[in-house]
Amino acid sequence: MAEPTAASPPPRHRPGRTLTSRAVLVTCAVALVSVLVTAIVAVPLAVRGVERRDQEALAAQARLAAEVLRPRLETGRTADEERLIRQLDAQGVDAYLIRGGVAERPGLPPRVVRRVAEGRNVSTRRPLDGRRTLIEGRALPGGDGLVLTRSRPTAPWRQVVPSLWLPLLAGLAAGVAAGLLLARRLARPIRRAADAAARLRAGDRAVRVPVEPPDEVADLAYALNGLAAALATSEGRQREFLLSISHELRTPLTAIRGYAEALADGVIGPADAAGAGRTVLAEAQHLDRLVSDLLALARLEAADFPLEPVPVDLARLAADAGRTWADRCAAVGVPFRVEAPDAAVPAYTDPGRIRQVVDGLLENALRVVPPGAPVVLAVRPAGADPAGGVVEVRDGGPGLTDDDLAVAFERGALHQRYRGVRKVGSGLGLALAAGLVRRLGGEVAAGHAPEGGAAFTARLPPDPYLTRTSV
Repeated sequence: MAEPTAASPPPRHRPGRTLTSRAVLVTCAVALVSVLVTAIVAVPLAVRGVERRDQEALAAQARLAAEVLRPRLETGRTADEERLIRQLDAQGVDAYLIRGGVAERPGLPPRVVRRVAEGRNVSTRRPLDGRRTLIEGRALPGGDGLVLTRSRPTAPWRQVVPSLWLPLLAGLAAGVAAGLLLARRLARPIRRAADAAARLRAGDRAVRVPVEPPDEVADLAYALNGLAAALATSEGRQREFLLSISHELRTPLTAIRGYAEALADGVIGPADAAGAGRTVLAEAQHLDRLVSDLLALARLEAADFPLEPVPVDLARLAADAGRTWADRCAAVGVPFRVEAPDAAVPAYTDPGRIRQVVDGLLENALRVVPPGAPVVLAVRPAGADPAGGVVEVRDGGPGLTDDDLAVAFERGALHQRYRGVRKVGSGLGLALAAGLVRRLGGEVAAGHAPEGGAAFTARLPPDPYLTRTSV
């Protein structure tokens, strides 16, 4: 799938793909499941409640009928008995009279008849003629009694469900409404964050997202606000850096163009041509170094930046660099010395790249130190063997403040601060050196030197083979 570009329009929202719609659907599903679970639990409870209520109503009818029939059972069936039995039958209740321990008509379980004849009341549910039946028996003196029965429907839940569907439907509607409100509440800060991100993409660095609960939304707002602030700071530094670089590029180009025009116009004669050529060459070399640093910094961020780390003796590398830089320092009256142990200082790094770092740090030091102030190249083991090695360049120049040390390896930071105050380079050398050391797996730091100036320290990793064999 093709990646959206900065100029591509925002994707269209499709039904069911937005956070709001999904939250509503999920909440509806949860509400529906809750309603179903509630129904599964409530219907049996309601059925038992209905049966208990019917049992209690039948028991009350049995007590009343027994009180009515108590003085009449001994005299045989009377008109009052017939009227009472018809009334009960109209209510769906079958009445059985027991006289002398014998039921007037069949249909009752013998056990029920026996218990009533023995003078004990009966309250139970039993199947009669294959139907679930409520049975209430009341004992009367002399082995007489009355038993009332009422058949229960085969599907009692049908009586309960019609009374439950309305509250269940109300619960489902409440769940849907709550889901809609919750979805809108959740989607609002996300939509706001998306709008802020779109404004950031459009170049608005003043955009800020209000920080509000819950914590996850607040974290998102903090992150976007921090991103906006970081982008504003980064772009500000980039503008300053580009302005600085444009000035640095313009200076040698102006000199080269001026001498070229003078040569073309014949202003410079043959006697001065050699001096003009040397000036043009020096400015061209400065321009070449600047362009090379820019290209190196740009390539340093690429994943395919070429590195060939191998076991390196830093003491030998320092000795080789010392022979080159001793003459250059002596030519401008700067004492130069190398501090290295007699034993080897092993590290695992790219010798060409680390030599580039050393040359860049020494050139930076030589640029700022006055005649007579020292420049020192020191190497030492980083700690217990094998812990890698340390390369350090110190100088006796004007040094750096604590604020300078905090931004020493940022592109153009020191150049911007000290341009016009002291001799400065392109503002890229320290950034390039720090980037190379970090790409090589090392650490770089800036500090104060005992010689009075600045100290730049690169800590390089050990040889992995030595590390494995020492374990």
